[in-house]
This record gives sequence, structure tokens and C-alpha cells, in this order.
Amino acid sequence: MLAFMTSAPGKVIVYGEHAVVYGKAAMAAAISLRSYLLVSALDKSPRNITLVFPDIGMEHCWNIDHLPWSAFSHPSKKKYYYDLVDKLDPELVEAMQPHLVDVSPKASPMDKKLHQNAASAFLYLFLSLGSKSFSGCIYTLRSTIPIGAGLGSSASICVCLSSAILLQLRTLSGPHPDQPADEAELQIERINRWAFVGELCIHGNPSGVDNTVATGGKAVVFKRGDYRSPPTVTPVRDFPELPLLLVNTRQSRSTATEVAKVAALKKAHAAIVEPILEAIDKITESAYDLVTSSAFDPKVSDSVQMFGDLMQINHGLLAALGVSHPKLERIRELIDLMDLGWAKLTGAGGGGSAIALLNSNASPSNLQSLQSKLDEEGFEKYETTLGGEGVGVLWPAVLHNDFEDKGSEQIDQAAFLNAKGVEGIEKLVGVGVGAFEKREGWKFWSNAGPHVNKERAQKPTSR
Repeated sequence: MLAFMTSAPGKVIVYGEHAVVYGKAAMAAAISLRSYLLVSALDKSPRNITLVFPDIGMEHCWNIDHLPWSAFSHPSKKKYYYDLVDKLDPELVEAMQPHLVDVSPKASPMDKKLHQNAASAFLYLFLSLGSKSFSGCIYTLRSTIPIGAGLGSSASICVCLSSAILLQLRTLSGPHPDQPADEAELQIERINRWAFVGELCIHGNPSGVDNTVATGGKAVVFKRGDYRSPPTVTPVRDFPELPLLLVNTRQSRSTATEVAKVAALKKAHAAIVEPILEAIDKITESAYDLVTSSAFDPKVSDSVQMFGDLMQINHGLLAALGVSHPKLERIRELIDLMDLGWAKLTGAGGGGSAIALLNSNASPSNLQSLQSKLDEEGFEKYETTLGGEGVGVLWPAVLHNDFEDKGSEQIDQAAFLNAKGVEGIEKLVGVGVGAFEKREGWKFWSNAGPHVNKERAQKPTSR
């Protein structure tokens, strides 16, 4: 088997944070920060599978023959690639435990949990979908998505793993330019279902929104009226690609704490807080109407202004709920002072990250000044794109590097492991964002055609 790669994006919440907890709508969109998985076959024995994740300091090897195949292949337990799995089997989880306890035994408790969660997601997918006859492989994972920042890094990784194993099984068709939309949608659905299973291993009770965005790309609007029921998810197929700054405050925050803060405020001032939540809901609805309108053009400043205004209003309402932070306000202040665009917090707030939609007339010198200020004050900035592609495939792992005039370049594990930081990873294997043109070789399933079965598209998050 030739070496190949899969890739999937992270995500940000663009509108609707906290209001979504109370049954209102929120919008999440893909960003161009991505995870990349290189799958390399081992030609000779031993029959091992190895998971290498250098960005979190993890590497572990399992002997294929020693894995608990008898438990996963039992007639009462066996799952197939076309099955819908909406919960983990406790007996199968238990069967994996002896193969997880020796993952990173010398790591700190926090790192050990992170490593074992990743190993658990990988093994559950590998054992559910694969077979004992699988050849040895090395799965090498790199990510440009900050971990633990609410940017969907785990879902991105699970989509990479799901798509890679399904490709190894030859149960996916395409992607190719002439693939019918309904056929492409079926492939996306299949990847998404199994990525959700990986998220179950990591988070226990995920909403399914992160993996849906990571698989399909673009954006979704989601609403969860009752937490005993699954959210309703509406894909936004024509969501435009927009230039975005993502700024990590490096301020730790607790989602539970911020949610509790809003709940307490609502209990004390229901007559005031409820209209704020309703207004946030209207913002998400207005944003959806805006980007799906035939009049919306991301190249026209008036369209971008309206999108940015909604972001700014949304932030103001979130600040009124008490979930901003001085560091988030400082980022907004800098962007306003330099007239670079429109900024808001993303996610739970109380720290975490801010996003900024860039004004098309943003001054390069002001952008450089912003970079200097952010560096000076300890922030971490990423230049990214909002609303990009979902899961992608590079088969074989060969890229054409037009920007260096090097011709075709085969991606091997050593080069992949030695890529330094976000810029190094993107330069070597990136799908093509920011400073780089779209790269030849990467292919994506497109579900934006006229024959998409929307009911089936929403199934993965109907958990």
C-alpha cells in the first residue's frame, strides 16, 4: 500500500455562544488550521501498528495479533462500516483497557490522560472497522490546531483517523470532480459517523457538532432544545471563505464555570437576561439569512461589514452576560484601534480565544503593528480562513509544490516529523491556505450539489 494522507479542519463558534445552552441557535464554521495524518505501511514483520503524535509527545506501538479481536468480532458485537453507532459498548471499552494502561506510563497525569484518550479513540475505531489480517502500519499525526482551546482539535483528529481506516478498507469512493453530490454525501456521512465514535471515546457525551464541521467543512447552524435529545443541525453549504485572525489569550478558562455564571445571572435577572439570549438567537438567524442570500458577496465590503457588525454585536451581548475577560477585551481594543476589522470572543469565554474578521482594506503596516503588540503582550496569533474545506485525502502522499518550483515531492515520515510548527507543517503538506495557493493533489468530497440528501446529512449528530 502506498503511503497516503488525510486531513480535517478545526472549528470556531462564530455566533450564538451561551444562548445555545438555552435552546437558541448557534453557528460553527471550519477554519483552515487542520490536522494531518500520514499512513505508512510496513512491508515486513513484526505486525505492529504505531500511533505517533509528536505535537503532544505521544508514541505507542501495539502488536496486531495481541489486540482483543475476539471481543470486537463476536457476532453480538461486530460492527460494519455502514453501521450507525451512537454509544460505546462497555464490554468493548473494558476489553481495550489492558492495551491502554501502558500508554505513556511516565507522563504527567494530564498528559497521560490526553495520550490515553487519543489511543482509545484510535483503537476503538481500528478494532471496530479493521480485522486481524490488517498489515502493519504507522499512523503519524500532526496538527496546527491549538489543543484544549475549544477549536475542535479532537474532532479533527477523529475525522482523520476515521477517513484513513475507511480508506484502508476500500469502503469509500472518490473524491473526484465528477462524483455525484449524493454519492459524495454518503462518503461524508460514513466518515462522520465513525468520527463521532472516536469523539465518544474522548468526551463521553459530545454534541456531534465538531465532527460534523470537521467532516463537511463550511459551516453549520445547530440548536439543541432538550439536552436529552440530539441537536438539530443545518449545514450551510455556501458559507463563504473569509480571512480570519484567531488569537489565543493563553488564559485558561473553564466552560462549566462560564456556563454557571450565565445561569446564575439569568436566575437573578431573568427579565433582562432572557431578551439578551433572544437577541443572540436573532443574530445567528440574521447571519444565516445573510450568508445564504444571493446578494451576499464576500468580495464586497458592504457584505463583509454586515457579517462583521453581527460579530461585534454578538460580542457585546456576551460581555453583558459577564463571559468576556480583560485579555479578550484587549484584543478587541487593539483591532479596533488599528481599524483592522471586527472581533469577538469564541467559545465559552472567560479567556480562551478571540476571532477577528479582517477588513479588506486592513493596512499591512497595522497588521504588522498588531503582531508586534500581540507578541509583546503574550498572545498567540494565527492567520487562518473561515469556512474552508472539510475532510481531505492525498493519495498517494505526493504533493506538487508550485510555490517553490520543486515539482512533485513524496511525503515521508521523517520529513513530516521534522516539519517545524504551524508554518513548517503547512509548507510541507498543507492543503493550501494563507500564503499558499490551493495545492494540487489534495481532494475533497463536495456535498454542495443539487441532489444532497439533507436528512441523511444530519444523521450523524442525531444522537
